[in-house]
Amino acid sequence: MASVRLDNLCKNFGAVLAVDGVSLEIPDGELMALVGPSGCGKSTLLRLIAGLEEVTRGIFF
Repeated sequence: MASVRLDNLCKNFGAVLAVDGVSLEIPDGELMALVGPSGCGKSTLLRLIAGLEEVTRGIFF
């Protein structure tokens, strides 16, 4: 596995801001859970990390 780092990650769908300024670092071997209400951007964030969606703004390593 590899570490994941997000710096000020944003994703827009037209005028809708789905993910706004997410910054986090997940070290190699760590487990992480995303929790929140429906429509808050959890699945969109996972799709960005997986490379299934294009990042609008920010850096992903």
